[in-house]
Amino acid sequence: MGESSLPLVTRARGNHQEAVEQLLVQHLPGLRAWLRLRMGAQLRARETPDDLVQSVAREVLLGLGEFEWRGEAAFRHWLYLKAQRKLVDKARFVGAEQRTPQKERDLDALASGVVAGLVADTPSHAAVGAEEVRRIEAAFAELPGDWQEAISLHKLCGMDVHEVAARMQRSEGAVRNLVWRGLSRLALRIGDLRREAR
Repeated sequence: MGESSLPLVTRARGNHQEAVEQLLVQHLPGLRAWLRLRMGAQLRARETPDDLVQSVAREVLLGLGEFEWRGEAAFRHWLYLKAQRKLVDKARFVGAEQRTPQKERDLDALASGVVAGLVADTPSHAAVGAEEVRRIEAAFAELPGDWQEAISLHKLCGMDVHEVAARMQRSEGAVRNLVWRGLSRLALRIGDLRREAR
């Protein structure tokens, strides 16, 4: 996570478009990972993480002025919370069932055709990589919410155990336990899913 985002945040607050773009590019990999793990199967069927990242980028442009710098991990957490709010909004829309069943079937058929066309020209190692990502997403979705939160804050946001404990209102020992148990369960479940795929 290298250098501090503070200089870019300061410039971006002054509506410097280039600084905002650099800031978002710098945090794009972590933000994309956060979204992939938290978007859920129903939303993942209709939206891509990249589409959601673009939506979050617009929110960052509008809301950066209200952000108070308290360090790199706090900035990532603020950014990821913007992403989480966008996920909640999107999930609410998807759950509203504003589409007819026939339209859903038509869209599914179209998407299947497009995917089949893409996979035909994709090297096999890319397909294996995509399958592994799906296994990770599925295994992560099975974890209890507090395990997901502890892992996300510690591993994706880069918060230390003390910061995660304060955020989650838990003891540091409890947070370490949540992260350790969550990662252990994740590894076991991914192994199960790999064996099932054979």
